[in-house]
Amino acid sequence: MSSDTVLVWMLSMNREYTTLEYDTAYQLQRITFPNDKQEYKPTNPDSFRHLMTQLLPLLMMRHRRVPRAKWLDRVTPNGKHWIEHAPDAQGRARPPSIGYQLTFHNSLCGMSVTQGMPDHVVNIGLGIKQLKVEPRNTTVPVYFESLSHKMTQLEISNISGNPDDLVLKRLCMLLALKEAYIKAIGQPIGFDFSRLEFDVPNRRATGDGVPLTGWEFRVFAAKLGVARGTILKQEEYECVCAYYRGNEETTFIFHETHQELESWVQFINIDQLMAVATKLAA
Repeated sequence: MSSDTVLVWMLSMNREYTTLEYDTAYQLQRITFPNDKQEYKPTNPDSFRHLMTQLLPLLMMRHRRVPRAKWLDRVTPNGKHWIEHAPDAQGRARPPSIGYQLTFHNSLCGMSVTQGMPDHVVNIGLGIKQLKVEPRNTTVPVYFESLSHKMTQLEISNISGNPDDLVLKRLCMLLALKEAYIKAIGQPIGFDFSRLEFDVPNRRATGDGVPLTGWEFRVFAAKLGVARGTILKQEEYECVCAYYRGNEETTFIFHETHQELESWVQFINIDQLMAVATKLAA
């Protein structure tokens, strides 16, 4: 992975989990991330999602053949993570730092990754939003109106007036864009989304009226088959990776096909992660 590369790992929660799987993830997280004091809640699906998402950096470093004892998980004051390689016993130069950001939404967990200098690699974020109205049986117009406080008038006008399926897709894309940027800069959950404006048709983005120069936004969709009991459901998500490149442009990149994604987005599921879970602490 070069210093200008962005990678994303996506974990599909494609089925229900077992108590044994929860316990495996919980104990592994306690060993490898002792400062993350998560409560033991085996019947809480969000607790399991959090634990499984925490395992993604371990999986990535195992793929890079770096044992857990050979890297340190660093955190900035505003909660941005980066991985620092431990000093080499023979005095060789350390590999570049690796910045990462974790997130999950319903059945999809993700990690965005890049490498370089610590003060640069932390400027990465991932937004995920399922194409789904909440609460269930709400109409798309009502759902859209309920979230209008998170949008500017321009954003509302760009989305409204379209068929319901397109309104929902563009709304979720917009929310994922804002979430990805907010997480990239390390802002808290309560950040006012309306301070950001993404004029997607014209490929412009601003924060408090100031252009978000130097930022790259990679937009893509994910479709999952998820088993809930004996029922297989199809779920769709809008996803955005935001990364600060520091150039003179604001860049939007839209990936429409699997072939476009396979070079930088990797999808795995619960079974694939649990198959190697016991090796991740080594």
